[in-house]
Amino acid sequence: MSLLSVKGLAKRFGGVRAVDGVSFDVAEGAVVGLIGPNGAGKTTVFNLVTGNVRPDRGTVLFDGHDVTGLAPHRIVERGIARTFQGIRLFGSLSVLDNVLAGADVRMRSGLLASIFGTGAQRREERETREAGLAELDFVALGGRAAAAASSLAHGERRRLEIARALVSRPRLVVLDEPAGGLNESETAELAALVRRIRSRGVTVLLIEHDVGFVMDICETLVVLEDGRKIAEGPPAEVRLDRRVVEAYLGTDDLVDAVETVCAVGAVDAVGAVDAGDRGCA
Repeated sequence: MSLLSVKGLAKRFGGVRAVDGVSFDVAEGAVVGLIGPNGAGKTTVFNLVTGNVRPDRGTVLFDGHDVTGLAPHRIVERGIARTFQGIRLFGSLSVLDNVLAGADVRMRSGLLASIFGTGAQRREERETREAGLAELDFVALGGRAAAAASSLAHGERRRLEIARALVSRPRLVVLDEPAGGLNESETAELAALVRRIRSRGVTVLLIEHDVGFVMDICETLVVLEDGRKIAEGPPAEVRLDRRVVEAYLGTDDLVDAVETVCAVGAVDAVGAVDAGDRGCA
């Protein structure tokens, strides 16, 4: 069953066609990767799905309901949370307060209850704080709750953004280049974290330039080029798709492309083909 269904999304910015008729489905409980060369339209698709940008045409269905063009906070209320390519944290606030900012959309107490400190408001505040601490433990930042967000290392900031998304209790979490700037060990930790997120029953849709990373953790890949979908399917099929190889290597000869991959030792970086599949030395 599809939790998210994107149908014919299109968006232009002036004379630039950023997204042109993109359609794909994300099954509930899946980990799906959206990949493609720079400028392919991946982040624009994310922005269209999460309400940061309104589409010129097309629809976004979430759990069977049309959420096309809803404001971002309404999208979060429906159960879609996201992180951003450029980390967006409140550096002067504590790590815990950054997480709690993501829980605001789930708070039920109104302004008067907050002013007068009603019992229900105090209970909700306590429960929300406990939920925030639990998410920090989940992303291995439990010991940094009181630290300023600005004091975290880059990889820790990435995990903090994920914790802030998770505290809103999403059914779908959308991760925009979560491995960006991470070293090899941090990337491995992130892969394990994504698998733990999925084990909680949360569906994951992500953009990532580290194609080896997405080949490892995703069941399905959707490939964009120049705003259009050029391939979709399991990683083992997508990495051998002629159009995908051409998009990444800029050649119309699949055999030459494979030989180029083998020659430069860029199999993991490009993700087009395994050395063993084509007899690379």
